[in-house]
Amino acid sequence: MTANHDPDYDFRARPRDGNGKFQRSIDTVKRDAAAAQYLADHPGTTFQQIADLFGYHDRSGAWRAIQNAKADVIRPAVEKLIQTESEQLDELYLLAREIIDRNHVVVSHGRIVVGDDGQPLPDDGPRMQAIQTALRIRESYRKLHGVDQPAKTEVSGGVTYQLVGVDPEDLV
Repeated sequence: MTANHDPDYDFRARPRDGNGKFQRSIDTVKRDAAAAQYLADHPGTTFQQIADLFGYHDRSGAWRAIQNAKADVIRPAVEKLIQTESEQLDELYLLAREIIDRNHVVVSHGRIVVGDDGQPLPDDGPRMQAIQTALRIRESYRKLHGVDQPAKTEVSGGVTYQLVGVDPEDLV
């Protein structure tokens, strides 16, 4: 199988997304899949051979194409898993909300504790625990969907090395 590679094709003219990355066309996706299939059917084929057969610029382009093809196969399964996890987190969140919305009363030794006015004393403990649980569920949901920005860490300062017990002239 050989690719119909047009020598006049300007790869720099391919459409780009908002971040300047090349967007893969349906033809590119098909070519990457065909290259991956060829590699699977012909063990021992080098990436340079794949590049030559399918019209990639070089062996690293062929390697990236194979990686993209693998990701294309894996992506639907991962998206289904994310959807399932999201649904489970939604159910847990709704349960936590139900607990938050309930009226809880203080119970001591099996009896409801009442105040001076004869009304049951409210117990905020279960509500606070449910709020903490709801927050953890929402945090898991944000992580699952990649909503949170990654934390940035800045390191400043330098490292100083001190030689102890060694004559610096011996190091020359």
